[in-house]
Amino acid sequence: MHKTLNTRGHAAFSLYYHLVLTTKYRHRCLTAEMLVRMREVLASVLADWRCELVEFNGEVDHVHLLLRAHPALNLASLVGNLKTVTSRRLRAEFVEQLRPFYWKPMLWNKAYAVVSVGPHASLEVVMRYIQDQDTPPARPVCSKVD
Repeated sequence: MHKTLNTRGHAAFSLYYHLVLTTKYRHRCLTAEMLVRMREVLASVLADWRCELVEFNGEVDHVHLLLRAHPALNLASLVGNLKTVTSRRLRAEFVEQLRPFYWKPMLWNKAYAVVSVGPHASLEVVMRYIQDQDTPPARPVCSKVD
C-alpha cells in the first residue's frame, strides 16, 4: 500500500476509491473461479487507465474493489469501462455458468457505489473489510433473489 503522495505534472495526490458492483437482479451467480479471472481483467483495465487495483474480493452477488487513481480520472467513465469489459469477458469465458441467470449481454446492475477512502475510513479498515468478504462456492448456487 502506498502512503506517500504521487506526483504527476503540477499535482501531488493520494486518491483511493472503494467501488462496489452488484450483479443484475442480485443473482447469486459469481464463483471463486470467476473472481480470480475478474481480478486479472480489472487489474489490466485499471493499468490502461493509469490506475492500480489495490485490493479485490467479492461474494456470490457483488464485488468490492479498492483502487488507486489520479486526479485527472473521469471516475464515471472508468466504472462504465470496468463493468463493460468484465461483463463481456466473464460472459464469454463462463457461458455455461452464467447462461441460467442472464440471456442479455449484461452482468452488472446499472447502479454502483463508490466511496473515497480517507477521513471516514482508513485504508487498512477498508482493505480488511474487502478481504473479509465470503468466498463464493466453486459452482453457482443457482438461486435468484425475489
